[in-house]
Amino acid sequence: MLPTAVCPRILVVGAGLAGTATAIRLLCFARGPLEVVLLERRADYRYAGVAYHRDGNPWDHVFNIQAGRMSAFREDVLDFVVWANAEADRSGWPAPWDDYEFAEHSPAPRRIFQDYLAERLAQAVREARPGVVLVEADGEALDLDVRADGVEVVVSGFAVRGQHSGGGTEILPADEVILATGLELREPAFAAGVLGHPSFVRDPYSAAGVATLEALAPEATVAIVGSVLSAYDSAALLLRRGHTGTIHLISGSGTVFRAYPDDHEHDVIHLPCPRTLLEPYLGRQEFLARLRAEWDAACAVVARDHPGIDAAVVAERVAKAWEPYCPEAIAQIPTAELRGMLDEYGTAVSALRVCAVKYTMSVIEHAMRPPDGRLRLVVGRVKTITPTASGRLAATVTSARSQTSHIIEADLVVSNFAREPDYDRVRQPLWRNLLAKGLAVPHRRTGRGVEVDRHGTLLGGDGEPIGPVLTVGVPREGDEIVRNGRTGAFAFNLAAIKNQSIAVAAHALALLDFDNPAESGNIRQAERPGFEEAVVLEVNRLATRARGERELLDARLDASIRSLGGPHAAAADASRHERLVRAAVNRAAVERLTDVSVTPRQLRRRLGLAGIEHPEG
Repeated sequence: MLPTAVCPRILVVGAGLAGTATAIRLLCFARGPLEVVLLERRADYRYAGVAYHRDGNPWDHVFNIQAGRMSAFREDVLDFVVWANAEADRSGWPAPWDDYEFAEHSPAPRRIFQDYLAERLAQAVREARPGVVLVEADGEALDLDVRADGVEVVVSGFAVRGQHSGGGTEILPADEVILATGLELREPAFAAGVLGHPSFVRDPYSAAGVATLEALAPEATVAIVGSVLSAYDSAALLLRRGHTGTIHLISGSGTVFRAYPDDHEHDVIHLPCPRTLLEPYLGRQEFLARLRAEWDAACAVVARDHPGIDAAVVAERVAKAWEPYCPEAIAQIPTAELRGMLDEYGTAVSALRVCAVKYTMSVIEHAMRPPDGRLRLVVGRVKTITPTASGRLAATVTSARSQTSHIIEADLVVSNFAREPDYDRVRQPLWRNLLAKGLAVPHRRTGRGVEVDRHGTLLGGDGEPIGPVLTVGVPREGDEIVRNGRTGAFAFNLAAIKNQSIAVAAHALALLDFDNPAESGNIRQAERPGFEEAVVLEVNRLATRARGERELLDARLDASIRSLGGPHAAAADASRHERLVRAAVNRAAVERLTDVSVTPRQLRRRLGLAGIEHPEG
């Protein structure tokens, strides 16, 4: 049993990418005593989640983007590359990775990200201020209740890692809870009758799924449901192992991703607002016609004004440049229509917004082209999958255009990791209980994720914040769409989680100082020279992972804030005023660190962070 904390306790539910990234920020940002409890129900998902855990990612599964974009720290662009080249333990790495020199544009195996996050978390523990501690625990959060003095969380199988006791159901008190529960699994209705069939792989990102793919006969016929990047992982794994049989990629949209240029570097360009998209919504076809016209015009402008941009990434540049304008355009679309278009065009939008690395795409593209042809794109939706007398599986595929059906008989059917975005259908006990109590509400506009406010605080049925319960990652998908214009996986990908981890950690710590940190919004200091100096110091403090440097910056920041205090009637008033000023400074610094109008590299230059050093060890 975990004793009641003698200092503030923040419980982070979920230790995958989002939970680990947020815990790192809490440990780095905290200035006073704090206990961070990092809870994970699956040991293999710790520091990784479904996307990066070792058991589900063979060495040939690489990141969809280049290694230089995989840093866990937005303000420290090449941190992952530095770690992989100089710090990672490669003793168990196979060729060619055992002596591979990673560069900003190079591929990198996804499975090593688990070690990277684990080591960066351990580093944050070492560099935390005295009294700031991390407790790692196993167990599943089943329910929670908000009390006047905090939150009580029901945890099944609770056990502190490294201790022999525990394993029962505990009521864990916390001052605040951060929900980082990750992707939810969707049960595919079309496969209801074959979920236990040996020729059906429900989760290709599992040890069992990978083993099935690796043991498959080279001449076997395979059907992969989906054509997004995760489907490419399964197909590329088979192809790299010399698979000779036909592989069918079954896609409802027929979307095929593009490959990044060899020298691709992430960039953000600025384009004018597509004004016609802000006009009243008159119907789907009329809106799509306006969208296509604006899109074609914007792509032509990029091609004309930015001749150095490779044609393969023009769509990515336009999609990113439009994100600030999307919320206003989305607001014109009726809810039912918005949900329908997200369902129908979500994959296509993802393909416009991101490419894939050539390490994967070269294998996929070669197998799709004649004379190879081992990989075939089938446009249509799977209606049913049924077993045959021979032990194979028959997938009935219906074309969306012609409404005709045909059957693909395969030795193995692989169902992409189909996530469940609709929290009305999520089966995880915690979310079912929160929804039943009205402590959480499925996102009304999009049907994706749950309702949260701008800080990520969970909203209840009445639209009011549910005490100190915040969210990071996947549960915020719908809010990211309507608030920030991100769609598909970009609502919860690494880039989004980096920013959310900064903002949520900072807000959670502010809540420990004030019931309502928004009070600091009444501080009008921005016009004073000292305020800008304080914000610059706070930006550097938040971005610095070495404790000694942070403490020096903190001391300078205290002096800067005291100089802004002004005359007060009593010492208590002065203390409160200084805390309010510090909260306002922190909020301004967080806004700068999470500015998505520039690339991380541009952000670092703009904020003057070039001198930030990595902590030793």
